[in-house]
Amino acid sequence: MDKEFDIQEYMTKGVERIVADAIRSTLKEPRESAFMLKFAAASKRASAFRAEAKKMGEHIPPFLIASITSRCNLHCAGCYSRCNNATTDSAPEAQMTAEEWKVVFEESESLGISFILLAGGEPLLRKDVIDAASQVKNILFPVFTNGTFIGDAYLDQFDKNRNLVPVISIEGDRDTTDSRRGSGIYDRVVRVMDNMKDRGIIFGASITVTTKNVGEVTSEEFIESLKDKGCKLILYVEYVPVTDDSEELAPGDKERELMNSAIARNRRKYEDIVFVSFPGDEKSSGGCIAAGRGFFHINSHGGAEPCPFSPYSDINVRDTSVRKALKSGLFEVLRAGDYLKEDHSGGCILYKKRAEVEQILAAKT
Repeated sequence: MDKEFDIQEYMTKGVERIVADAIRSTLKEPRESAFMLKFAAASKRASAFRAEAKKMGEHIPPFLIASITSRCNLHCAGCYSRCNNATTDSAPEAQMTAEEWKVVFEESESLGISFILLAGGEPLLRKDVIDAASQVKNILFPVFTNGTFIGDAYLDQFDKNRNLVPVISIEGDRDTTDSRRGSGIYDRVVRVMDNMKDRGIIFGASITVTTKNVGEVTSEEFIESLKDKGCKLILYVEYVPVTDDSEELAPGDKERELMNSAIARNRRKYEDIVFVSFPGDEKSSGGCIAAGRGFFHINSHGGAEPCPFSPYSDINVRDTSVRKALKSGLFEVLRAGDYLKEDHSGGCILYKKRAEVEQILAAKT
């Protein structure tokens, strides 16, 4: 399978589909459509950069996840980041500065990275970094936020900088969302969506999919409710257990089949909405796409990690370049072996293999 499967081609086609869907979904929004057409040209150039790098034996992924802060104001049930002690109520010292993040963003652009997903903690607590991202126009920055800090100032910023796309977390209906995120959060999120729709700001929704809510969040009724709010992107993120007693919540083959079928159906019906699943069908992508195969993660202190669910690092972008971070010893071992390609029942393969990842890390540091 290694010889037959081309991860570069697979990811490039995925990016092209996302961009094409985004253009189609914004045709009725002149300002957004104009930006997406410019971004499509930039994305095509980025794909060419990645293809040239491949000829030189270098693999550049199209996606980067940047956790720009460790601080968050919510305590969501089962939050992987809090379970890993990567998120706290108050930001610890020595987190990356806005200037350092801008260097990362600009180098990523030069390498051919097209999308940088801004996460946290709660990323809107770092307005300085959001400001830095807004200046790098050839990269699309989905901002994964709980929505509680979106007031007039951020509405103005999102309106003026169309490369920033707020992606608001929601778990389903009021009861489902509030049971995980806290009482009253659903109503606050819905008000924010209404405000963005009133101002013509394109936004998305991020949904953590579990065995409990998969039917609800893929239903046409739920999709219709988001469409009525003006949502243009729906991102399904499979729940990853970080404790053994929550493994039953992780989607398995049955839930993935249901989700993939629903996504295919909804893509046909709702041409003005972009549907993305993460990590998606790993069988069709030749395994997990972490560790730089399709994306990688930089934590709030600059550590380059395989993904947010596998918080291990042997290199820091404060001390080196993004290009060299992608060639870290940990990443290269994970990509070269079968660690990312083995089948598993649900959740995250690197979480399942965390003891082995820790052994690799110990050998490399």
